[in-house]
Amino acid sequence: MFNNNMILVVIPARGGSKGIPRKNLRLLKNKPLISYSIEVAKESQYVDDVVVTTDDSQIALIAEKFGASVVRRSEELSTDEVLLDPVIHDAMIQKEKLAFDEYDIIITLQPTSPLIKAETLDNVIEKFEDFSIDSVISVVDNRHLSWSYDENNDRYFPTYIERVSKENLPKSFRETGAILATRRSFVHENSRLGTNIDIVEVSPEESVNIEKYEDWWLAENYLMRRNIAMVVAANDEIGTRHIDRCVSLASKLVFHKVLFLIRENQQLAIDTLDKLNYSYKTFEDFKELFDILNEFGAQIVVNDIMDTSEDYILTLKENGYFVVNFEDLGVGMQHADVVFDELYEHDMSEENVYTGYKYFLLNDEFYYQPPKIIKNDVNRVLINFGEVDRLNLTEKVIDSILSTTYDGRIDVIVGKSYENLDGLISKYESNPLVQIYQNVLNVSEFMFNADLIFTSNDKSLYEICSIGVPAIVLSKDDREMSHTFANINNGFVNLGLGESLDSQNLIEEFAKLVNDYELRLNLHNKMLSFNLRNGFENITSVVEEKYRTFEFNKYLN
Repeated sequence: MFNNNMILVVIPARGGSKGIPRKNLRLLKNKPLISYSIEVAKESQYVDDVVVTTDDSQIALIAEKFGASVVRRSEELSTDEVLLDPVIHDAMIQKEKLAFDEYDIIITLQPTSPLIKAETLDNVIEKFEDFSIDSVISVVDNRHLSWSYDENNDRYFPTYIERVSKENLPKSFRETGAILATRRSFVHENSRLGTNIDIVEVSPEESVNIEKYEDWWLAENYLMRRNIAMVVAANDEIGTRHIDRCVSLASKLVFHKVLFLIRENQQLAIDTLDKLNYSYKTFEDFKELFDILNEFGAQIVVNDIMDTSEDYILTLKENGYFVVNFEDLGVGMQHADVVFDELYEHDMSEENVYTGYKYFLLNDEFYYQPPKIIKNDVNRVLINFGEVDRLNLTEKVIDSILSTTYDGRIDVIVGKSYENLDGLISKYESNPLVQIYQNVLNVSEFMFNADLIFTSNDKSLYEICSIGVPAIVLSKDDREMSHTFANINNGFVNLGLGESLDSQNLIEEFAKLVNDYELRLNLHNKMLSFNLRNGFENITSVVEEKYRTFEFNKYLN
């Protein structure tokens, strides 16, 4: 009841729907379509009674199962030609006879609008606090540059005055059909609208009205949408590989709401997200982090911050979050729901851990690069040791190559965190063979154009592998040394820890590859035997299965 007004919600649900046969009974995310409107009406703080008017016994059964009363609709009111006005009027009269009372406000709530919220329904009802309001309908913003047709003059003409952006067009609304609320005195067999009409604007999500299969698909994706918080790190010490991975992941999660969470001191991460226009919030400590997670309504928390602590992951679990970690060798990983690690092998007895190349997220730019064609001669070498090169392996490799008879081009890519870029440029600026680049956005082009690549033992291996360019690998630290993918059987020449590598060995391996076309071709073919284009699908397949189990266990508890 609202302000002493008795409120009746009428849900019209015919059995003979044409566009999608039996749609009111079909399961939409594991529930009958009609159940959504019933639940919304029952969740309202103002609605007194909910009635479903139907000509179908099975719909009647389901409606009662979900807590609505039912009135039967006559054959005359169940044909395709009949409008809703007489149907709603009939349901109101029948329900009032059963209740021995009259209602004050009659609300039509369509079962084909499953995304309407109880809060929206209550907003509609609250409009009747103004006694001058006769009827209220739900609408959605419909501003766009539209055209119409003049039949008399056989021409098309714009309905707008000036071509401006959508935001600057005059307000225009479209009825969603979800809600039509009217004072009882205006409910007749041929009309449900009074003279003074108000509106409640709803979001595009709530405006979805299921008439076609495309609408069903859209509604289902909205219902499957999750709030995903990505806790990421990027700084001069670890580079950007963690945030790059999460950005790649977020770019493919188009139907989910993603929020990045970053420590206040992670300026490199902040700069990256500012440039890409992703939503993010910063936090100072874990208390603030958990406050943000709660405010955001996070359901899934993705951690890409390297090793996690037991206390942090257990606290996430205690707060009911589904936890996904990447590249985590910390003690917290054993408590996460899922851990993915394409780089470092784990104890495979851990059922929550998934390792290997199958779970590598290839950056978008590599999807449209064709495989490299191996040529007889090596004319272009690429040196790329990633964002961080504290050991200055870059300079070590350049000097080693220049000490040989190789006279081709040497492309050098250094990261934002390279410590002595000016010194590097100064050292080689007089050598026409050496070209130095920083902040490269199209690294795939450099890799594709190279005939041979020097790289570190990190995610770049998989990028190189996806194109099939022969590569010599130098690990930058002990952690990289634990990565097992970089071996000759997979198409890589692994020279171990770069710091302890003798320059003569490096020169010999380089010369061997430059002079042996068959060896380079063999390495190329081994690389291309790996399918690196399904990482996202492999990751989401695991997460979806685990998340279903997670939700089911919550349901049981």
